[in-house]
Amino acid sequence: MRRLTLAVLASLALAGPAAAHRVWMLPSSTVLSGTDAWVTLDAAVSNDLFVFEHVPLRLDGLNVTGPDGAAVTPENTATGKFRSTFDLHLIKPGSYRAAVTNEGLIASYKVGGQQKRWRGKADSMAREIPADAQDVRLTESIQRTETFVTVGKPNAAAFAPSGKGLELRFDTHPNNLAAGESARFTLLLDGAPAPGIDVEVVRGGSRYRDKSEEVKLKSGPDGTVTVPFAQAGLYWFGAETQDDKARTAGARRRAVYNATFEVLPQ
Repeated sequence: MRRLTLAVLASLALAGPAAAHRVWMLPSSTVLSGTDAWVTLDAAVSNDLFVFEHVPLRLDGLNVTGPDGAAVTPENTATGKFRSTFDLHLIKPGSYRAAVTNEGLIASYKVGGQQKRWRGKADSMAREIPADAQDVRLTESIQRTETFVTVGKPNAAAFAPSGKGLELRFDTHPNNLAAGESARFTLLLDGAPAPGIDVEVVRGGSRYRDKSEEVKLKSGPDGTVTVPFAQAGLYWFGAETQDDKARTAGARRRAVYNATFEVLPQ
């Protein structure tokens, strides 16, 4: 018997660390100067990192936070065949965070012996999944995809965690990464340090390498993870966990976090 309680938003729910497709946002620049800076950000889901060849990342859950912790309005938002895009006018000095958060409910079930899948809002599930469906399995998903841009001197006001799902606390500023150095981050789950979370880090340009050269890590007892950045370039950071803390009765929860960093030469 399906039991429906809280309504949740539709989920993208693609791409955790072990998935073939990866979800990402990519800014045209990550470190800028001046008092009237602009950046364009692309957002997509792809097999090859930072290549537009699969589907766009929808911007329904887009939020941008400025250096003072206040919301910043994105401009010129658009979604095409393979990517979404938007501009940010960086008027204030400091660090900005752009994040797309998607929450949703996913169901797998059988009708007449055939396997089916559905995703959407819980309040529409009773209408869209037949009442005689068998082997119904529910997963609540919360996925956060983000990236970071700094104008002038970096600060951290934009990085306050929401306390919901998987997030990073930045012990090393994400716009202060240099080749040959390591960065220290702390994984949070619902605002608390999250130990034992699997992490994958991949340098961009993998379509031009024989191997993707991903680095697999795991958060420590205090949730910290130390990421080595051997070379300059763009990097994708992915983490995922599953547990039984879903708000919808009978569901499991899947929390996914993805971020793009730029590592600069020494």
